[in-house]
Amino acid sequence: MEAKVQPATNTAAAAVAAVAATVADPTDTAGVAAAVLVNGGGAGGEAPSKIPKTRAAISITIPIPPSPAKMAEGNGELLDDINQKADDRGDGERTEDYPKLLEYGLDKKVAGKLDEIYKTGKLAHAELDERALDALKEFPVDGALNVLGQFLESNLEHVSNKSAYLCGVMKTYRQKSRASQQGVPTPAAAVQVKGPDEDKIKKILERTGYTLDVTTGQRKYGGPPPDWEGNVPGNGCEVFCGKIPKDMYEDELIPLFENCGTIWDLRLMMDPMTGTNRGYAFVTFTNREAAVNAVRQLDNHEIKPGKCLKINISVPNLRLFVGNIPKSKGKDEILEEFGKLTAGLYEVIIYSSPDDKKKNRGFCFLEYESHKAASLAKRRLGTGRIKVWGCDIIVDWADPQEEPDEQTMSKVKVLYVRNLTQDVSEDKLKEHFEQYGKVERVKKIKDYAFIHFEDRDSAVEAMRGLNGKEIGASNIEVSLAKPPSDKKKKEEILRARERRMMQMMQARPGIVGNLSPTHPSMMSLTPMRLQGARMPLRTPIPREYVVGKRKFDGGHQNPADVKRRYPSGLIGNGGSWGSLPLPQQPLGTNGEQWYMDTFSAWS
Repeated sequence: MEAKVQPATNTAAAAVAAVAATVADPTDTAGVAAAVLVNGGGAGGEAPSKIPKTRAAISITIPIPPSPAKMAEGNGELLDDINQKADDRGDGERTEDYPKLLEYGLDKKVAGKLDEIYKTGKLAHAELDERALDALKEFPVDGALNVLGQFLESNLEHVSNKSAYLCGVMKTYRQKSRASQQGVPTPAAAVQVKGPDEDKIKKILERTGYTLDVTTGQRKYGGPPPDWEGNVPGNGCEVFCGKIPKDMYEDELIPLFENCGTIWDLRLMMDPMTGTNRGYAFVTFTNREAAVNAVRQLDNHEIKPGKCLKINISVPNLRLFVGNIPKSKGKDEILEEFGKLTAGLYEVIIYSSPDDKKKNRGFCFLEYESHKAASLAKRRLGTGRIKVWGCDIIVDWADPQEEPDEQTMSKVKVLYVRNLTQDVSEDKLKEHFEQYGKVERVKKIKDYAFIHFEDRDSAVEAMRGLNGKEIGASNIEVSLAKPPSDKKKKEEILRARERRMMQMMQARPGIVGNLSPTHPSMMSLTPMRLQGARMPLRTPIPREYVVGKRKFDGGHQNPADVKRRYPSGLIGNGGSWGSLPLPQQPLGTNGEQWYMDTFSAWS
């Protein structure tokens, strides 16, 4: 086969000619399928003539390629033109909301993806609020496209606030990305997370007339029941349901709790990182009797082979623990400052030293008028964007402790004494308390002490006689000591608190040089109790910082009679850990004053 090369400048013809010259085969019995003739270059050339299938010579015109600079320029213009047409066209016609997204400042790709979701009917532009649009605008383009893809694949059947749901997906994506960048292992989500039985759920909703509202953090059933005319259930009507299998949903829980009484609402807490439940739920009944029945009937109920539920009456948490505040601030200043930042705050609890009552210990408790107000305050203060007196604060829920039962407390013969000044010695305390009966031992720890009596009656009499009396330079406060709780339970509380703190630190890398919950600025002397407060437990010290042999005993890392010293400069700028306060309820739910003794032996 012959080939005549004729000059041409048409780049498209050059490409076709090159292909034709490559695939043409003189031995092909069918002959050449087609030939391209280009006479002269440019757009004004003649149309190529058809050549019949033959084994005769074929005239192929191959253009002379332009210079590399012109070729690059031409290809760039062609690519830009194609991309522009693709952006304008998309997968079809754009909706009337697409220009609004561009006008709001969204990237073209993000706006296009969002517009595609609009066209599916899963989301309307009117359902997105400014918070969601602002978050999308600030997101990296690749991340925003990934988030929108996840949102499109999500089951939104029971999602009432789609804008909030989208924000939840973005938050989860951000947490996973940050954890991945910092090398922190994240929970591995199952490839296919088993969801609830939708047929069962539909039948339950049709039968009861309740609603189901799904967010990334919880699945809420009911609240209030249809045609409800009574009051909102108060304290004692809600139960906590723990140890729920991770693959269980409300379609299996609702029938179980309905047998105990009328359900006001059921909230199954979800883990957005894995898509499974967190292992616990809250069930509110319309009356206290139903809640008591639920505890009586379902506590330790075997819901699956080898899986037993844990049910107990739930008390709403109204308190937040706030750490890393200036120690020079008093109660009124703290109340005023946080009152400006959050709504519903009505009480501030601080622990101060009896030797210097003007100073707090670097942390405080904020008490709100409702759990909702406390939750909103935690969300606002915990963003990391708000500084208080120029400090990056740490915010967490105040962890409540279980109240001892009457039978246990009826055996207590140990007193907890607080508000002691430095000049008050153990011998001086023993001298005052022995007026009421035989004292077996006294143990003073900084500004508080435990007084062990031989019999309970003497302890009770001493508590009534010396509470509020002046010893040294301060009025002391005396109350019954709280017996040591289950060590395993204490260990779980302490470790859960430590995990939450570390997650907050990882989420806020700019905070005081990656301030950890065991940083000296978070350390304090043993906390003091206001009226009705409890003595916080010591928190476990991270293993990487411990010097010498460490015996783990479920929370009491440093017993009262043991002192552990650390080389100066090992931990921040200080050489001692001190006692890290556990964020817990400083007041008993029933107004009683119970305290933890550091001694395991009771006599």
